[in-house]
Amino acid sequence: MTEHDKLLAGQEYDYRDSELQEMIARGKNLIHQMNTETDIDQRNMIMKKLFKKVGTNLTINGNFGAIYGSHISFGDDDFINGNCYFQDSNLITLGDRVIVAPDTKFYCGEHSIDANQRFGVRADGSHYLITYTEPISVGNDVWIGGNVTVIGGVHIGNNVIVGAGAVVVSDVPDNSIVGGVPAKMIKKLPPLKK
Repeated sequence: MTEHDKLLAGQEYDYRDSELQEMIARGKNLIHQMNTETDIDQRNMIMKKLFKKVGTNLTINGNFGAIYGSHISFGDDDFINGNCYFQDSNLITLGDRVIVAPDTKFYCGEHSIDANQRFGVRADGSHYLITYTEPISVGNDVWIGGNVTVIGGVHIGNNVIVGAGAVVVSDVPDNSIVGGVPAKMIKKLPPLKK
């Protein structure tokens, strides 16, 4: 099993692995190109190279950050506002018609609660940070407010509003509004008419 396979499986992995470092370098390069490109057609071409999946009419407004980029899938008509960061050390999947307000963060990685378990030791005696990852998924017709944080392992359902400043640490059911730290149910929404 490669270190990349371990990463996606949520197992302990070594981030200094050469394959992962090449993927990170590729991502940084393409993200820089995307963030500085002013021609819309060229920017769209870069996004198709960078991301795992790009639905139709993806809009990324302003600066965007990620580690790999290649673990991120966007649906149709998604709108990502400025200064959003996708810490895609696992898969991040957005459905259709997802709106993400500025300064929102998606964090797939985590570390042990036990400080004695946060660093491992390689055969040569050097230490490495132990990270575990979990995917994040977002359904269709979701509006995520500004400065929201979504933690790995979370699934946000369909027809959801996440209030500004929320920290989402557990799954969010369909047809709901959540907010707060940690995010809790505020109100149920009527199901969308088909």
